[in-house]
Amino acid sequence: MLGGEICRLLAGKGAPTRALVRSTSDKEAVRALQDLGVETTLGDVRDRASLDRACAGVTAVISTISSMPTRYQPGSNDIASVDTDGLRHLIAAAKTASVEHFVLTSFTIEGDFPLHDAKRAAEGYLKESGMRYTILRPSYFMEVWLSPMVGFDYAKGAVRIFGSGDRPVSFISYKDVARFAAASLENPAAKNAVLPLGGPEAVSPRSVVGIFEELARRKFAVEAVPESVLAAQQEASSDPMQQSFTGLMRALAGGDSVAMDGLAKAFGLKLSSVRDYAKGALT
Repeated sequence: MLGGEICRLLAGKGAPTRALVRSTSDKEAVRALQDLGVETTLGDVRDRASLDRACAGVTAVISTISSMPTRYQPGSNDIASVDTDGLRHLIAAAKTASVEHFVLTSFTIEGDFPLHDAKRAAEGYLKESGMRYTILRPSYFMEVWLSPMVGFDYAKGAVRIFGSGDRPVSFISYKDVARFAAASLENPAAKNAVLPLGGPEAVSPRSVVGIFEELARRKFAVEAVPESVLAAQQEASSDPMQQSFTGLMRALAGGDSVAMDGLAKAFGLKLSSVRDYAKGALT
């Protein structure tokens, strides 16, 4: 989702772009990138040799790699092999290839869970690499966390919120994250910087429900999952991915507010709001 959008933006600027794709990547999605003039190379972050080939002759790398949420396979495509070891391999391959600038997509979210630890470890590897770096830390993606994927089924008018739902969250569109990623290659504000990213305003999940209800002109059925239940689920699970997914829910319940006025101005970007997303989702 995010990587494809970044490729589209770069290709639209006429920037020579190479996309790392897997053997299991959707063939139509790969063909769509090729039709845009994007060069594709077959590889996998679990295969260091393929990363060396992918980075050869490259001046900048933008990584959107994550094992979450749809291709998770314990012991194969998981946090340890992809988000920890895989990113370490990619950063090392980029350094070996004398890549000048590495843009890493992480997240703002704090908490005690494996995905958080992997993200922060990757940030550390990158900072120590000696390459010019930009670390993007977006908050929760609207297109994921305000979708049926996690129980926000606006089409059916039945939504799930975590905790009280009263704490503000800077939900952001993945398309805006892509714009920041593409612009980071040239913007001085991105040089050796860690950039927290959010939408134009922080909105509580209950207020989000209110926006959807207003636009849909109907009331939604709201299920609230108590923080104590989430904490018990996280503690009971031995699976790193389930621990992480529940950890993300707990962090969402605690709120995640990001002030964006200064950064949006520095990048010259107008950010999509939750209301903008809701209008599009409900049409």
